[in-house]
This record gives sequence, C-alpha cells and structure tokens, in this order.
Amino acid sequence: MRFDLTDLQLFVHILDSGTMTAAAALSHITLASASERVRGMEEQLGCALLMRKARGVQPTAAGHTLGQHARQVLAQMQQLRGAMGEFGAGLAGQIRLRGNTSAVREHLPLAVGGFLLQHPQIALELQECPSTEVLDGLRQGLCDLGVAAWDVDQPPSLAGLDCSMWRSDQLVAVLPASHPLARHPSLLLADLVHENWVGFPRDSALQQLLLKQTLRLENTTATSRSQFMDGALRMRVQLPHPEGLCQLVGQNVGICVLPAASVRRHAVATGVVAVPMGDAWARRQLWLCTARGDALPGPVNQLLAHLRQETMQSP
Repeated sequence: MRFDLTDLQLFVHILDSGTMTAAAALSHITLASASERVRGMEEQLGCALLMRKARGVQPTAAGHTLGQHARQVLAQMQQLRGAMGEFGAGLAGQIRLRGNTSAVREHLPLAVGGFLLQHPQIALELQECPSTEVLDGLRQGLCDLGVAAWDVDQPPSLAGLDCSMWRSDQLVAVLPASHPLARHPSLLLADLVHENWVGFPRDSALQQLLLKQTLRLENTTATSRSQFMDGALRMRVQLPHPEGLCQLVGQNVGICVLPAASVRRHAVATGVVAVPMGDAWARRQLWLCTARGDALPGPVNQLLAHLRQETMQSP
C-alpha cells in the first residue's frame, strides 16, 4: 500500500467537503486527477472508499477508517515540519523528558532552569505521567529521559533501563493545624480514608497512585467499605495547584497528600501542617532513568550530567 501525502490530504478534503469537485480545488489538482487518485487508492486496498450520491460522495466503512488514519498521519507530519523548522531557526537539540507528578511540578522546573539558560538553543518538552508510563515511554522511544518513583516493596521491572537515584520524595499528609491528627509524628493512609479529601485531577500521576493504594487498602484490610466512595477516596475538590489545595485544607474543606517540597512553600501562609506518611509507598526516591543500549544524543547527555550534579541539591 503506497499512498502519498497528496492522496491522504485529498481524501480528507473529500470527507470534509462532501464533493470531489471541491476537494480537487482545495488540493489544487484537476477533477480528473482527483478521481484517478481515489481509484488508485481503491485498487490498492481492494475495496470501495466512497459511495457516489446525486449530490456528492459519502465514505464507506473502509473510507471512514482511512479518513481517521489519514488525519493522524497529516497531523504528525505537521508536527514534524514544526520540529524541523525549529532546527532551521537555530535550535541545536530537543529533549523529551517525562516525570511523575512530584518531579514535574516540584523538582524539575528548578533543576532544569539553569541548564536551559546555559543552553539557549536546546528545547525541552516536559510531560507529566505516572511512573509506569515514564518507564514504558523510555523503552518505546517516546522520551529521552525519565524521572520516576516506585514502591520500595514492589519495584517495577527495570529491564532495558539504566536508573540512578536522584532525590528523596517523601509524601506527606496535609492537614489543618487544628485537626486531631495534626500532632502525630506520622500517619498511614488507613488513618485517613474516612476523611474528606482534596487533590490533583484524577489523571495526574499522584492521584493515580493514591487511587491504586486506596484500592489495595480496601482489598487487603477490614476497613469498612462505607469509608470509600466506589473504591476511591471522598474527593471534594480537584485542582492542579498545590497552593490552592493547601488553601482548601487550611479552610477545613478536606485533607490531601502532597510531596513535602510542595507543602514547605505554602504551609505558613495557608495554616496547614505536613505529617509524613508512614506507608512504604510514600517514602519514595526519585530515579533518573534512560533506555539502555543506544548512545544518548549530545543534548540529552548534557542534561543528564546536569541533573546528576544536582542529585543532593533537593529543594
């Protein structure tokens, strides 16, 4: 199957306009050429792509599927042109860095700022996702560097990866200063499941971790199911800003779990207390990870060396 980009763009124009004539005009080719291209695609696939109607054309099931994939290919090509255009404008390198919630929202912005100032021709794409997706992305070539954390008692498979410890990442329970548990030296998730909660959006890496541990707790303890809402915590508010979450906690709307680094900046102003979480999964380390095997591009190696120099400089 050999479709060129003109074929795919023409077919998308046909679906959008509903007529071969309009699609040919949008593609800057003649109607005869457009018809010939569609016939060529149908011959290659061995099936009809369009149903001819009195007032235009409609896609068959095969045509609908082709249209979906054609749009994806054209969008990817547009992204490729944009990326290559940046190199033409003087960009020396682009680094794709994935990290979990704590890494992306607390540690990495400060850690990479100096590097980017020193290397103005290097661009950085920073993406937040769960640690499992960080590791999978490295194996699949979807990112160049990753910062991940995992349960001490249940480490993931690190096959095909090189990982080195970077920073500690203690999670803490954030409570109003007047809360009965605020003076405890440490707390477990089991101590808190009955509370009202606030937290990051459901698709954030940290919120997915809390959901996973809540489900595990529900399945392995005698904790009353009435303390949960459909296997999850009683979540009152979800928003992406640690400061806003601390403000809500300070107003007794609910409690939350955040990285210690997030709370240190906002505790005094919002009137909250941070109590270390005693669960093994909350006593975490952040790890710098790369795919094993292929040599890293120069800019990636430079950033990796920069981050390793800051291993002990956690905020």
